[in-house]
Amino acid sequence: MSRIQRIIAREVLDSRGRPTVEVEIDCGDRRIGRAIVPSGASTGKFEAVEKRDGEETRYDGDGVRQAVEAVGKIIAHEIIGLDPRDQFTIDDRLLQLDGTPNKSRLGANAVLGVSLASAHAAAAVDRRALFVHLHELYAKVKERDAMKGTAEASVSPPTMPVPMINMISGGLHAGGNLDFQDVLIMPVGAPRFAVGLEWTVQVYRRLGALLTAAGYEGRLVGDEGGFGPRLPNNREAIEMVVRAIKAAGLRPGEDVTLALDVAATHFHDGSHYCLSATGSRMLSSDEMIDRLSALVDEYPITWIEDGLAEEDWGGWRALTTRLGPRVKLLGDDLFVTNYQRLRRGIDEQVANAVLIKVNQIGTLTEALEATYLAASTGYARVVSARSGETEDTTIADLAVAVAADSIKIGSIVRGERLAKYNQLLRIDEQIFGG
Repeated sequence: MSRIQRIIAREVLDSRGRPTVEVEIDCGDRRIGRAIVPSGASTGKFEAVEKRDGEETRYDGDGVRQAVEAVGKIIAHEIIGLDPRDQFTIDDRLLQLDGTPNKSRLGANAVLGVSLASAHAAAAVDRRALFVHLHELYAKVKERDAMKGTAEASVSPPTMPVPMINMISGGLHAGGNLDFQDVLIMPVGAPRFAVGLEWTVQVYRRLGALLTAAGYEGRLVGDEGGFGPRLPNNREAIEMVVRAIKAAGLRPGEDVTLALDVAATHFHDGSHYCLSATGSRMLSSDEMIDRLSALVDEYPITWIEDGLAEEDWGGWRALTTRLGPRVKLLGDDLFVTNYQRLRRGIDEQVANAVLIKVNQIGTLTEALEATYLAASTGYARVVSARSGETEDTTIADLAVAVAADSIKIGSIVRGERLAKYNQLLRIDEQIFGG
């Protein structure tokens, strides 16, 4: 039986130049699992806590030496000697070691680094693809969830997700040039993942040409690779993307649909939605719903992420009643990959889709449990990257393993994004052939 022999953690950098945690788990005989933890720019207050050093002389306080030390001095003593394939035992041990509801003692970045590296090590031990191993873990989650009273759902075989890809970014991803965080496309009519990616490149290039022709030559590129032009309003951003789809010879609403990441929490003051980038408008929840509904009426929008704020539960219920039958309403800050928050949303009939970000919750097991809960209750599932990403490709395998409806990585530029798209191309070939 293979055992974890050594655990190494180190401080590395993410795509925003901020330190993050990399963990290696060595099971001997060159069977090594490695994972790097991402971080977010647009974060909800209910997310698991990253441990940062706060030492201003290093990385302006963003260093993660304390999290690295937590891996080496606390976690390693409890994990070395375990079988890396026993993911649930490892993750349960990690939760016991931290002992807080939000991973604030050891840090979610320390805990998750070990959790994900264990999965990689297990796949290396069995000499099989990571998505195959993760699918097996996911199939076992129903046994754990049965104890929580979750309705049993069938576990679909590994499936390629439809990508949800950034075209124009605003909000915290691009300096607040627009109120909404992202306008994205989904190549829903593509017969294969590779074809959808080809279509996306065409649209992205046509969009760049249209922005240049409109005088946005010095345009910013956001954290996740989307263009960040200072357009007059959110509607104009959507209009530009529709024009780019047509310029690529594709049909809006048939070949390619739109998604919006509103990220409304970040312009909500506790009572109103403050659209400062478009004239400092102050909107109530009902007025915000009216605005989103008007956009759905006018454009081929099929997904809306965080259309209202993370604690506007009454507004979310109204939004779900109004638009739920027509579009997927995706909870990110609302649910933060948290089983209990998602359970509340399901019970109160709020939203109809959940974004899965493993670093929001802190362990692979917890992310799988939230994913299974969504599947068992008919909620759509989107596996997502973060603004501060790395060359780690775990989420590509995860999205396939859990048969996610979609994956949200970022745009089709920047190495940390392309690493995941390229991994999906390899998996697509492995599942369906070249």
